[in-house]
Amino acid sequence: MNAETLHLRYSSSSSFNTRSHSSINGFQFENMEMEDDNKITDMKKRPPSEFGDSGWLRNTFFMRLTARDVFGVVKNHPIPCIFATTLLFFMGVEYTLHMVPSSSPPFDLGFVATRPLHRLLDSKPALNTVLAGLNTGFVGMQMVYIVWAFLIEGRPRATIATLFMFTCRGILGYSTQLPLPEDFLGSGADFPVGNVSFFLFYSGHVAASVIASLDMKRMQRWKLSYLFDTLNVLQTVRLLSTRGHYTIDLAVGVGAGILFDSLSGKYEEKRKKELLAGSPDGSTNGAFHNSKLHENGEYLSVSAD
Repeated sequence: MNAETLHLRYSSSSSFNTRSHSSINGFQFENMEMEDDNKITDMKKRPPSEFGDSGWLRNTFFMRLTARDVFGVVKNHPIPCIFATTLLFFMGVEYTLHMVPSSSPPFDLGFVATRPLHRLLDSKPALNTVLAGLNTGFVGMQMVYIVWAFLIEGRPRATIATLFMFTCRGILGYSTQLPLPEDFLGSGADFPVGNVSFFLFYSGHVAASVIASLDMKRMQRWKLSYLFDTLNVLQTVRLLSTRGHYTIDLAVGVGAGILFDSLSGKYEEKRKKELLAGSPDGSTNGAFHNSKLHENGEYLSVSAD
């Protein structure tokens, strides 16, 4: 038996197998060729007619998915899968929950959780004032650190983030002015000092603390950052207990701190690239006139001399 004969037999057998697969019970998808790993490998070779008038579907992502791929998503990406589950759950909650009447105060789960502390502070005004004063001291610590990082260490990122954050807070707070809770426990020692009016959405107390803590972590000042995180949690509990903020104000405050720290980092990186591109020797002009940049992009000092 010569090579030509073998080739003819192999070709004939292959042709027969293809025809038999394509005609099994009329199920066109049986013609797919599979590898050992159970993935479709020959979809692009199939004529569009096998999908009727939707031949473009053969190149879509979901048509290439297998059972192994689906279970692999659950195994390798559990957090997004949990989010997908909670999405379905809260869709059900949203469509079945009765809205709070316009004549009633807003419902806040944080207020419900801190009712005992609220009653305690309501019955002891002196304790409320002491805690307010301590909280104001913590706000001062945040501001001192953020300004110190810029003026003393020459790292403006936290300061830029704080400016971005408070500007956006002012715009949003003025755009939608939330009512002050009826059982708000004010204090002349609280910040803003003097028990004056303030924007509720979102919490600048929490956002500034997050910005400072993130900067500390970048500088590997771990103990100080953990201290700030702990004080921020205590601050959150106190603000809920005094009804100084709604829960949503505090939650968005955390997100705002992370967001504006990231945006200020992108802004700073962009400016550094522009300054380095404009001055080959590493010296900068403009906002940081006569300053020098280290090779890693940080400012060595405000003055190059």
